[in-house]
Amino acid sequence: MSENELLAAVQAALRAEHAAVYGYGVVGGRIRQGRRDEARAAYDAHRSRRDELRRTVRDLGGTPEESAGAYALPFPVPDSPAAARLAADIEDKVAGVYSDLVRASSGDRRRSAADALREAAVRAVRWRDGSVAFPGLAERAAAPSASASASSVTPRT
Repeated sequence: MSENELLAAVQAALRAEHAAVYGYGVVGGRIRQGRRDEARAAYDAHRSRRDELRRTVRDLGGTPEESAGAYALPFPVPDSPAAARLAADIEDKVAGVYSDLVRASSGDRRRSAADALREAAVRAVRWRDGSVAFPGLAERAAAPSASASASSVTPRT
């Protein structure tokens, strides 16, 4: 893949991480007490990945995309069960975007993207109490492109 395609895949992952950080803010406010540590750990993991991706974009000669001021949620999140569904949805979408980044990269970047994909898939399983055969593929089949569905929460304009 070309440098432009790699940069586009990294920017898509960055957008997904921005949305994930926002989404976990909602999850943290609605999830039951017994799962708040899990939500906090996921929030911190996504913040760390977001910061890493910002550096990667700069290393590739790009300007990191900024987070939107607000994001539209895919469904109402009035309670803890809905918050857990949102967390699983976020992780599914993030896994899909990282699967694109795995394909677009090589070497250490590919390993890092594969690690992020694995971590998102594991978190999705924990939130949903079940798994899918190939994390990221169902999301890609449902959307015209991974960049169009980079996250379950979309920027509000």
